[in-house]
Amino acid sequence: MRIGLASVILACTAALAAPALTPDEQRAHDIYRQLIEINTSQSVGDTHQAAQAMADRLLQAGFPRQDVHVFESGPKRGDLIARWRGTGHRKPILLMAHIDVVEAKRSDWTTDPFKLVEKDGYFYGRGSGDDKFMAATFVATLSRFAREHYRPDRDLILVLETDEEVSDTHGYGIGYVIGHHRNLIGDAQYALNEGGGVGLKDGVPIWNAVQTSEKVYESFWLETRNRGGHSSQPRPDNAIYELASGLQRLAAFRFPVQLNETTRLYFQRMAAIEHGQTAADMRAVLAAQPDPAAVERLSQQAPYNAQLRTTCVATRIEGGHADNALPQLARALVNCRIMPGVPESQVRATLTRVLADPAITLTPTGEFFPSPPSPLNPELMSAVGKLTPQFWPGAALLPQMSAGATDGLFLRNAGIPTYGHSGLAGDIFDVRAHGKDERVAVKSFYDGQHYWYQLLKALTS
Repeated sequence: MRIGLASVILACTAALAAPALTPDEQRAHDIYRQLIEINTSQSVGDTHQAAQAMADRLLQAGFPRQDVHVFESGPKRGDLIARWRGTGHRKPILLMAHIDVVEAKRSDWTTDPFKLVEKDGYFYGRGSGDDKFMAATFVATLSRFAREHYRPDRDLILVLETDEEVSDTHGYGIGYVIGHHRNLIGDAQYALNEGGGVGLKDGVPIWNAVQTSEKVYESFWLETRNRGGHSSQPRPDNAIYELASGLQRLAAFRFPVQLNETTRLYFQRMAAIEHGQTAADMRAVLAAQPDPAAVERLSQQAPYNAQLRTTCVATRIEGGHADNALPQLARALVNCRIMPGVPESQVRATLTRVLADPAITLTPTGEFFPSPPSPLNPELMSAVGKLTPQFWPGAALLPQMSAGATDGLFLRNAGIPTYGHSGLAGDIFDVRAHGKDERVAVKSFYDGQHYWYQLLKALTS
């Protein structure tokens, strides 16, 4: 009897602790699970399958077949473009998310990365945050609009694209969409993409970010070469030593502080969130003549340093060809995240000056794609500003420049202003995207569903 009673009590407690999902929440969960459990990694994954699965979801919800397009852009690579039509009173909004994910090894994870696992209040799975939360949320929200026969005052264009994680190297993703199907997206007024999220600190929401700009990604190979020789007869002109000396000079160098419209407002609002010396330093860097000591202290904190300036850092190194031979070649990859508006030639000239050795050659690894900042959008900022207190009381509305890179740069270069905004709350000190045991808080997932439903209603009615 006692065991039976205890079991009943535990079951009742669990039921009270975990309220049943609404039908819309259950549908969002099912879409999320399906998307995560389709492996879309670069090595063995299939984004065309994922795009088709999401197209089927939209069609089942009531999207007209002529407004749902799936393209197989390459082997196991695919993209989806769908349009939910409104009155046409205003120009469309484009909703973009990438459905490819970075590699994940089962042996590295505590769960299967390609199964949606719920435990300890989190959803675990590769892409759970980057970027299948947004892809699933967009599909779930637009499907709900279709079921409700909601007619917005503008069209909503959904783009689920592939190969963002490899910068669309092969032209199968957003490059394919723009190059081959620009007619399906070209009338968008602006786009909403991955980027600024909701920052939690000790479980408390401190900001809801809107990314208006991002740094430009560019890498350089630094190389030194010479004739080599026998290791028993070392010479001063050692290729590895020459390269190492140049890298030491680069490690000691910082690019100058360069604030823009977004980062000025970022530090202004962060100064109200932070406390003590850090808050004072943020106010000091906004002065016409920034205090060098304040700049130095902020530069010691990696997230703030990334907002202050262009950064270049060594990420790979190679050299030599035999244990008993002097190296004929040594090279290092230096990855730069360049402030918007700074030309690549200027960064290259600065690196050449800092390395201070004509024996070290610089070769860019790919084409340089500028990413012009998108102007602050009053309509978007107003809608986000009104909804933020309802979902995350006390959180500041925070314009943000991404230190990373997204496929938003392709849209910006195509003339479509693009804003990173996820509505996903996460701990600012527990960022697992691209890493082991990527996860999203269960509460954050469902809050994000309700938030996007309200936000898109606010922007289209």
